Amino acid sequence: MNRFFLINKYLAYQFSKVVMNMILIFFSLGFVMNLFEEINFFKDIDIGIYIPILMSLYIVPSLLYEMFPFIILLSGMWFFLKLKKSDEITAMKISGLSNFTIISIPSLVCIVMGIFFITSINPITSILVKKYETVKGNYERDQDYLAAITKNGIWIREKNDLINNIIRSSNLQNAKLMNVSIYEFDQNYDFIRRVEAKSADISTLNWLLEDVVTMGRDGKIISKNISSAQYVSTYNLDKIKSLYSNLDTISFWNINNEIELLKKRGYSTKQMETKLHSSFAFPFFLLAMLLLSGVFTLGLNFKENSYPYIFITISICVLVYFFNDFSAALGKTERLDVEVAVWMPIIIIFLFGSAGVIYANQK
Repeated sequence: MNRFFLINKYLAYQFSKVVMNMILIFFSLGFVMNLFEEINFFKDIDIGIYIPILMSLYIVPSLLYEMFPFIILLSGMWFFLKLKKSDEITAMKISGLSNFTIISIPSLVCIVMGIFFITSINPITSILVKKYETVKGNYERDQDYLAAITKNGIWIREKNDLINNIIRSSNLQNAKLMNVSIYEFDQNYDFIRRVEAKSADISTLNWLLEDVVTMGRDGKIISKNISSAQYVSTYNLDKIKSLYSNLDTISFWNINNEIELLKKRGYSTKQMETKLHSSFAFPFFLLAMLLLSGVFTLGLNFKENSYPYIFITISICVLVYFFNDFSAALGKTERLDVEVAVWMPIIIIFLFGSAGVIYANQK
């Protein structure tokens, strides 16, 4: 019994070591590649090398999180090939272990890693991505145009050569902002007037305001009972709906709150629900990828030639990525239920991997 415990401990340690090495490799590659991108972004700004390095350090952990299922796939193939080439797997089988037992220990490690990444690493990466966007936003040329969804409503800031506008709306209904308030300021940010409207049709950049009331800086009504008026904006319905285009800024622990907030403001919650289910499925996705690695290493034998394994790994990564991405897109566009769109690829990969492991266990 003690012998099996030591073997299991050895397998868990060696697999974790391989995963950490793979993470370091991907981190280094991601850092260098992203650093060139950041340097290119800041090439016209005299800031030195410190900011690009800092920006890369902010964003690379999030990229690693997104790539982690493929890191597990590569780590699994590396780990199992190492066991095969060193004949350790033969010694373990002589000791009474099967292929299934050898795979089960790394599988357990994957599930634990998945839970740890979702509950602990994801909140950290979301903070770093927020920091990345904040710092980079300070150098964006269009930073004078901002929009956000808060507990107090939908807020938009716009600026042109003459005035600065701050717009607030209680919620979005179809293509209309409801209960709209437009606060106008001059270039020195001195208040000019306030425009109130029951609703604003934002289908185009030329908003159509309904039931408009205008008030001066002293709060007195300048005009009222105006049935309609136009307001030229830099935002339309599509831009407003894309405020949550970067879901990496949302922590796992805040997803439910964000879903409730979006429902209250009249936004579609499909993207956020997709992220929630993807988070729940993350440990099982890692498990499915590990099973795939076991299928194509323990289940196949190319002797000393490693090129077929490299080709198989690249092919699997490409197929899984596009399959998973295509299914998620169907969920976001409501062509499939979110649950089906997220879990279907993982279940298919898991079933294929499980069948392959059963086959490999019989060899």
